[in-house]
Amino acid sequence: MLPRAAFGASDGFRIGIIGTGRIGGALAELWARAGHELLISSRHPDDLKPLAARLGANVRIGTPREAAEFGDVVLIAVPYGALPQVGRDYAGLMARKVVLETGNPRRERDGPMATPALERGTGVASAEYLPGVRLVRAFTSVPHTALRGEAHRDGERIGVPLAADDRDALAVAARLVEDAGFEPVPVGGLARARDFDVGSPVFGRALTARELRQVMGVAR
Repeated sequence: MLPRAAFGASDGFRIGIIGTGRIGGALAELWARAGHELLISSRHPDDLKPLAARLGANVRIGTPREAAEFGDVVLIAVPYGALPQVGRDYAGLMARKVVLETGNPRRERDGPMATPALERGTGVASAEYLPGVRLVRAFTSVPHTALRGEAHRDGERIGVPLAADDRDALAVAARLVEDAGFEPVPVGGLARARDFDVGSPVFGRALTARELRQVMGVAR
Protein backbone atom coordinates (compact mmCIF):
# COMPACT_ATOMS: atom_id res chain seq x y z
CA MET A 1 0.00 0.00 0.00
CA LEU A 2 1.09 3.56 -0.62
CA PRO A 3 1.54 5.99 2.26
CA ARG A 4 -1.42 8.22 3.01
CA ALA A 5 0.53 11.20 1.73
CA ALA A 6 0.32 9.77 -1.78
CA PHE A 7 -3.42 10.37 -1.70
CA GLY A 8 -3.27 13.96 -0.54
CA ALA A 9 -2.94 13.60 3.23
CA SER A 10 -0.94 16.32 4.93
CA ASP A 11 1.31 13.91 6.81
CA GLY A 12 4.85 13.48 5.61
CA PHE A 13 6.48 10.29 4.43
CA ARG A 14 8.74 7.94 6.29
CA ILE A 15 11.78 7.86 4.04
CA GLY A 16 14.69 5.44 4.33
CA ILE A 17 17.86 6.57 2.57
CA ILE A 18 20.38 3.94 1.51
CA GLY A 19 23.58 5.82 0.76
CA THR A 20 23.83 9.26 2.33
CA GLY A 21 26.57 10.79 0.21
CA ARG A 22 26.40 13.82 -2.06
CA ILE A 23 22.96 13.06 -3.53
CA GLY A 24 21.45 11.28 -0.54
CA GLY A 25 22.78 13.86 1.90
CA ALA A 26 21.46 16.80 -0.12
CA LEU A 27 18.01 15.24 -0.41
CA ALA A 28 17.98 14.31 3.28
CA GLU A 29 18.47 17.96 4.14
CA LEU A 30 15.76 19.16 1.77
CA TRP A 31 13.24 16.52 2.81
CA ALA A 32 13.90 17.06 6.51
CA ARG A 33 13.10 20.74 6.03
CA ALA A 34 9.89 19.71 4.27
CA GLY A 35 8.75 17.79 7.35
CA HIS A 36 9.41 14.18 6.35
CA GLU A 37 10.66 11.59 8.83
CA LEU A 38 13.98 10.12 7.75
CA LEU A 39 16.33 7.28 8.53
CA ILE A 40 19.65 8.00 6.86
CA SER A 41 22.18 5.22 6.46
CA SER A 42 25.59 4.27 5.17
CA ARG A 43 28.11 1.50 5.69
CA HIS A 44 29.49 3.64 8.55
CA PRO A 45 26.40 5.05 10.32
CA ASP A 46 28.37 6.83 13.03
CA ASP A 47 29.80 9.13 10.36
CA LEU A 48 26.27 10.48 9.84
CA LYS A 49 25.75 11.64 13.42
CA PRO A 50 26.70 15.28 12.73
CA LEU A 51 24.29 15.46 9.79
CA ALA A 52 21.44 13.89 11.76
CA ALA A 53 22.04 16.25 14.67
CA ARG A 54 21.95 19.24 12.35
CA LEU A 55 18.76 18.14 10.62
CA GLY A 56 16.75 17.67 13.79
CA ALA A 57 14.60 15.25 15.71
CA ASN A 58 12.85 13.76 12.68
CA VAL A 59 16.11 12.32 11.36
CA ARG A 60 17.76 9.23 12.77
CA ILE A 61 20.70 7.13 11.62
CA GLY A 62 20.96 3.42 10.95
CA THR A 63 22.19 0.69 8.67
CA PRO A 64 21.06 0.21 5.06
CA ARG A 65 18.94 -2.74 6.21
CA GLU A 66 17.22 -0.55 8.78
CA ALA A 67 16.61 2.11 6.13
CA ALA A 68 15.02 -0.47 3.82
CA GLU A 69 12.75 -1.65 6.63
CA PHE A 70 11.92 1.85 7.91
CA GLY A 71 10.78 3.68 4.83
CA ASP A 72 7.35 3.82 3.27
CA VAL A 73 9.52 5.29 0.52
CA VAL A 74 13.17 4.32 0.03
CA LEU A 75 15.83 6.37 -1.73
CA ILE A 76 18.78 4.36 -3.07
CA ALA A 77 21.72 6.67 -3.75
CA VAL A 78 24.73 4.38 -4.11
CA PRO A 79 27.31 3.92 -6.88
CA TYR A 80 25.64 1.89 -9.60
CA GLY A 81 28.07 -0.98 -9.21
CA ALA A 82 26.70 -1.53 -5.69
CA LEU A 83 23.08 -1.80 -6.86
CA PRO A 84 23.08 -5.56 -7.56
CA GLN A 85 24.18 -6.25 -3.98
CA VAL A 86 21.62 -3.81 -2.59
CA GLY A 87 18.98 -5.73 -4.50
CA ARG A 88 20.17 -9.10 -3.26
CA ASP A 89 20.30 -7.89 0.34
CA TYR A 90 17.23 -5.67 0.63
CA ALA A 91 14.79 -6.10 -2.27
CA GLY A 92 12.65 -8.39 -0.14
CA LEU A 93 12.41 -5.75 2.58
CA MET A 94 11.38 -3.14 0.00
CA ALA A 95 8.81 -5.27 -1.82
CA ARG A 96 5.83 -3.15 -2.99
CA LYS A 97 7.44 -0.01 -1.60
CA VAL A 98 8.09 3.07 -3.70
CA VAL A 99 11.82 3.14 -4.41
CA LEU A 100 13.60 6.14 -5.93
CA GLU A 101 16.93 5.09 -7.44
CA THR A 102 19.56 7.62 -8.47
CA GLY A 103 22.70 5.72 -9.55
CA ASN A 104 24.42 6.11 -12.91
CA PRO A 105 26.58 3.38 -14.48
CA ARG A 106 30.14 4.51 -15.15
CA ARG A 107 32.55 2.09 -16.80
CA GLU A 108 35.62 3.60 -15.14
CA ARG A 109 34.11 3.12 -11.67
CA ASP A 110 31.62 0.26 -11.91
CA GLY A 111 33.46 -2.05 -14.26
CA PRO A 112 31.95 -4.39 -16.85
CA MET A 113 28.40 -4.27 -15.46
CA ALA A 114 28.09 -0.64 -16.55
CA THR A 115 28.17 -1.42 -20.26
CA PRO A 116 25.02 -3.56 -20.56
CA ALA A 117 23.17 -1.24 -18.17
CA LEU A 118 23.89 1.74 -20.41
CA GLU A 119 23.11 -0.20 -23.59
CA ARG A 120 19.76 -1.42 -22.29
CA GLY A 121 18.94 1.73 -20.31
CA THR A 122 19.16 2.08 -16.56
CA GLY A 123 15.43 1.94 -15.98
CA VAL A 124 15.27 -1.57 -17.43
CA ALA A 125 18.50 -2.69 -15.76
CA SER A 126 17.65 -1.30 -12.33
CA ALA A 127 14.24 -2.97 -12.36
CA GLU A 128 15.95 -6.34 -12.74
CA TYR A 129 18.33 -5.61 -9.86
CA LEU A 130 15.41 -4.53 -7.62
CA PRO A 131 12.64 -7.07 -8.24
CA GLY A 132 9.29 -6.47 -6.60
CA VAL A 133 9.73 -2.77 -5.80
CA ARG A 134 7.77 0.13 -7.28
CA LEU A 135 10.74 1.70 -9.00
CA VAL A 136 11.20 5.31 -10.08
CA ARG A 137 14.38 6.59 -11.70
CA ALA A 138 14.79 10.02 -10.12
CA PHE A 139 17.44 12.63 -9.29
CA THR A 140 19.84 10.94 -11.71
CA SER A 141 20.75 13.70 -14.15
CA VAL A 142 20.77 16.90 -12.08
CA PRO A 143 24.23 17.69 -10.65
CA HIS A 144 24.54 17.37 -6.88
CA THR A 145 25.73 20.98 -6.77
CA ALA A 146 22.37 22.05 -8.21
CA LEU A 147 20.52 20.01 -5.58
CA ARG A 148 22.31 22.05 -2.94
CA GLY A 149 22.35 25.40 -4.68
CA GLU A 150 19.18 25.64 -6.77
CA ALA A 151 16.44 24.19 -4.52
CA HIS A 152 13.38 26.43 -4.07
CA ARG A 153 14.92 29.12 -6.24
CA ASP A 154 12.92 32.10 -7.44
CA GLY A 155 11.49 32.02 -10.93
CA GLU A 156 11.48 28.89 -13.06
CA ARG A 157 12.55 25.86 -11.09
CA ILE A 158 15.08 23.28 -12.16
CA GLY A 159 13.40 20.24 -13.66
CA VAL A 160 13.98 16.67 -12.48
CA PRO A 161 13.15 13.97 -15.04
CA LEU A 162 11.28 10.94 -13.70
CA ALA A 163 10.61 7.55 -15.26
CA ALA A 164 8.37 4.84 -13.79
CA ASP A 165 5.96 2.12 -14.87
CA ASP A 166 3.80 2.57 -11.76
CA ARG A 167 1.56 5.65 -11.89
CA ASP A 168 1.07 5.92 -8.13
CA ALA A 169 4.78 5.52 -7.45
CA LEU A 170 5.40 8.28 -9.97
CA ALA A 171 2.97 10.53 -8.07
CA VAL A 172 4.89 9.92 -4.84
CA ALA A 173 8.18 10.74 -6.54
CA ALA A 174 6.72 13.89 -8.06
CA ARG A 175 5.63 15.14 -4.66
CA LEU A 176 9.08 14.48 -3.23
CA VAL A 177 10.68 16.38 -6.11
CA GLU A 178 8.41 19.32 -5.33
CA ASP A 179 9.13 19.08 -1.60
CA ALA A 180 12.84 19.22 -2.40
CA GLY A 181 12.32 22.49 -4.26
CA PHE A 182 12.33 21.35 -7.89
CA GLU A 183 9.78 20.66 -10.64
CA PRO A 184 9.02 17.06 -11.62
CA VAL A 185 9.13 16.23 -15.32
CA PRO A 186 7.66 12.75 -15.93
CA VAL A 187 8.92 11.40 -19.25
CA GLY A 188 7.25 7.97 -19.39
CA GLY A 189 7.94 4.41 -18.34
CA LEU A 190 11.20 2.94 -17.11
CA ALA A 191 12.35 2.28 -20.66
CA ARG A 192 12.51 6.04 -21.24
CA ALA A 193 14.97 6.51 -18.39
CA ARG A 194 17.71 5.91 -20.96
CA ASP A 195 16.85 9.35 -22.39
CA PHE A 196 18.37 10.99 -19.31
CA ASP A 197 21.16 8.48 -18.71
CA VAL A 198 24.88 9.26 -18.84
CA GLY A 199 25.70 10.60 -22.29
CA SER A 200 22.23 11.96 -23.04
CA PRO A 201 21.76 15.63 -23.98
CA VAL A 202 20.28 16.45 -20.56
CA PHE A 203 22.64 14.50 -18.31
CA GLY A 204 24.67 16.59 -15.89
CA ARG A 205 22.76 19.79 -16.67
CA ALA A 206 20.59 21.90 -14.38
CA LEU A 207 17.89 22.74 -16.92
CA THR A 208 14.64 24.44 -16.07
CA ALA A 209 11.57 22.25 -16.34
CA ARG A 210 10.56 24.11 -19.51
CA GLU A 211 13.98 23.57 -21.08
CA LEU A 212 13.98 19.93 -20.03
CA ARG A 213 10.59 19.26 -21.60
CA GLN A 214 11.71 20.94 -24.81
CA VAL A 215 14.92 18.92 -25.11
CA MET A 216 13.22 15.64 -24.22
CA GLY A 217 10.10 16.24 -26.30
CA VAL A 218 7.56 15.74 -23.52
CA ALA A 219 4.36 17.68 -22.94
CA ARG A 220 3.60 19.46 -19.73
